[in-house]
Amino acid sequence: MQKFKDPLWLFLGVGVVIFVVAEWSAEPEISYDVVVRETDIARLSDQWSLQMRRPPTQGELDGLVDQFVKEEIYYREAQRLGLDANDTIVRRRMVQKLTFLTEDIATAVPKDEETLRAYYNDNLEDYRIPQRVSFQHRYYSVDRRQNAEADASAFVNTPENKESTTVDDAFMLQKSYALRSQRELGDLFGTEFAQSLFKLTPDDGWQGPIRSAYGWHPIRLLATEDSFIPGYAEVAERVLIDAQQAARAEANESYYGELKSRYRVEYEAAAN
Repeated sequence: MQKFKDPLWLFLGVGVVIFVVAEWSAEPEISYDVVVRETDIARLSDQWSLQMRRPPTQGELDGLVDQFVKEEIYYREAQRLGLDANDTIVRRRMVQKLTFLTEDIATAVPKDEETLRAYYNDNLEDYRIPQRVSFQHRYYSVDRRQNAEADASAFVNTPENKESTTVDDAFMLQKSYALRSQRELGDLFGTEFAQSLFKLTPDDGWQGPIRSAYGWHPIRLLATEDSFIPGYAEVAERVLIDAQQAARAEANESYYGELKSRYRVEYEAAAN
């Protein structure tokens, strides 16, 4: 009985009632009134935040709302023309709207800080910051040199790194990076480079060289920062977005399970 005291179950129950009432009371006439509710605006804002990892600006939110209104008007006009009959795209849109309503119900009541802190504590590893490094590098191109590795090694091994005959090549990216993870550097330079770099220890001198997707690089590793989990206050905004998304996913799963229990699914045997 305890689970039925959970607000989520109450919201799902209310949602079922809404659909039943709408089913019996809906009129065939298609309304010309488009109502943009606060829940619609909140949903659009939340979807943007989940995708972009930041809240939308007012201008961006206005654009999202305008697009929502345009889609609604076009959909109703398509209904009047009978274009929704047996149309896969319309079918998917209706399914999407039903999903959105379920999500709106699940997030109708704002989550208090105690709930959010509990979610954070239950999912600490999701907020872990990986080990990161800060470094400088020089670049020796395999396309522009006969032996880029030898030239890069000569730079590393030259006393005081005199560059008389081993001047490095122009590089399309940065020559220094601060607090970058192995994954980030792998995306920029290639996995082999990132793995080799993270095996080095900080040193005032030049090390390597190590190979990247572009060529060879002497490395001056300035600092490393161990992996850590930031405090709740530092990631509170992200926790709110993640908790809301988890509530939506749970609501959709529960609601679909309840709906599916009403249906009988049969699979025709394949013809021999």
